[in-house]
Amino acid sequence: MRLRLLFTTALCAFTSITVSAADLPPASKPIPQVIDQYIDAAIAEAGVTPAGQADDATLIRRLTLDLVGRIPTTAEVDEYVKSTDANKRTQLVDRLIASPGFARHQATLFEAMFNPEGNGRGSGAFRQYMVEAVKENKPWDKIFREVVLANESDAKTKGAAEFIRGRLSDADKLTNDVSVSFFGVNVSCAQCHNHPLVHDWTQDHFYGMKMFLARTFDNGGFLGERGYGTIKYKPTKGPERTAKMMFLTGAAIEDPNSKEPTAEEMKKEKEALEKAKAAKTAPPAPKFSARGKLVEVALKDVNADFFAKNIVNRMWHRYFAAGLVNPLDQMHSENQPSHPELLAWLARDVAANGYDLKRLTRGLVLSKAYSRGSKYESSPPDSKLFAVARLKPMTPNQLATSLKIAATDPAAFVGKKPEELEKLLEQAEQAGRGFASLISQPGENFQIGVGEALLFSNGERLTKEFLTDGNGTTLGRAKTMKEPKEVAEFLVKTAYGRAATTDEVNAISGYVEKRKGREAEAYRQVLWALVTSPEFRFSY
Repeated sequence: MRLRLLFTTALCAFTSITVSAADLPPASKPIPQVIDQYIDAAIAEAGVTPAGQADDATLIRRLTLDLVGRIPTTAEVDEYVKSTDANKRTQLVDRLIASPGFARHQATLFEAMFNPEGNGRGSGAFRQYMVEAVKENKPWDKIFREVVLANESDAKTKGAAEFIRGRLSDADKLTNDVSVSFFGVNVSCAQCHNHPLVHDWTQDHFYGMKMFLARTFDNGGFLGERGYGTIKYKPTKGPERTAKMMFLTGAAIEDPNSKEPTAEEMKKEKEALEKAKAAKTAPPAPKFSARGKLVEVALKDVNADFFAKNIVNRMWHRYFAAGLVNPLDQMHSENQPSHPELLAWLARDVAANGYDLKRLTRGLVLSKAYSRGSKYESSPPDSKLFAVARLKPMTPNQLATSLKIAATDPAAFVGKKPEELEKLLEQAEQAGRGFASLISQPGENFQIGVGEALLFSNGERLTKEFLTDGNGTTLGRAKTMKEPKEVAEFLVKTAYGRAATTDEVNAISGYVEKRKGREAEAYRQVLWALVTSPEFRFSY
């Protein structure tokens, strides 16, 4: 597929090469169809044979992990696999997206995106804000406004202020984190000099973005913002400069308060701030808000290209384990997307539909590109083609919750009303949070760390939390079974959500038969082997 590219001088960086809107499919075309049109065309052009579609057991496991952050129960697997309804996949996706678990899991993923150092395991005000935001399907541009503008007088949005509050002591970090999270651009390398490898990013861009944020400060536990303040910086060549508010595209903002206030004005400001402190209320907002201007310019006209493409790229990465642009924080003209037209169409679509992320998620996971199998007979093709599903390591919460489900007698989830089942699944999620805190958030080029390896190989906590054999547990149920082959089939089905192979049944039953009189311990060892295996650790 050939691209017709338009070269513009009005924009810089990632948007300096723009796909013509005339070349894109109509806006009315469903998201899954557009995805498959472009992905399939690129695969065909590369002369690659894609992997076939995943089987039902694999697909429900993948969808349940991706959408609600856990493995499916065996009852859910059986119902899905046995169903002959042609629309069962769509119905499953809609059910999962509508469930409370979707809001909790997606909020956890967003929290990890905003605060990677926190590992996405927080339980404070910011997490609660994100849970409620996902639950009500708050538009992404509104979340952007509420995080950056941080209205602390509204109890519903107060928690959003934690993103900025946690970075107030480091304006440089705040600048880069805002740029990375919302625009997919890491400008930190342009702080001391123009970017050495990417000509798009200069010191003007870094300090131009910093000017939008550097006037923010803490005032008695509330975020305050001055209506004035300048930043000076020394370029690698030439005299010292005074920074101007400038967005990533080069769009500059006139600052009506560029001059320092008079002594009388500063005195009045100080009195107002002290009064707010004493009253334990948010300080008065300035007449000119630099943060407000950042939100305004970032969502306006061609500038919004960064904003829309970044969230599309991040959501694509969430479900396909790789972005259309990689790394996620390197959106610039020297790092073009693997599928430029697809990214352009999806960005246009999400903006035109009110930045509805549930709608975008639904479209992504209903595509055939998403449901491809992860097995490939020969060396897999270039990952940029998305011809084969990539393995995704579970997040800490996914892994801990899934362990809880695998350790629970499947009968506990059968015959429950939807609200009762959701309550049980939420309890499993909450019960696993402590264990999840011991596991690192997976990043790119994931490798299991020494800590996790030791935890799973000989840690007592794993045994105490997941491998007990009392009533209501998987192992407790196994003890009631008479035939080793029955136990083998049961344990594999419970852990993996699929039928055991003949080799697995023979190997497990043979292992158990050699331990006459010690069957309970043998069952524990078998379940341990299953849940610590790569098949359990990854979404495939």
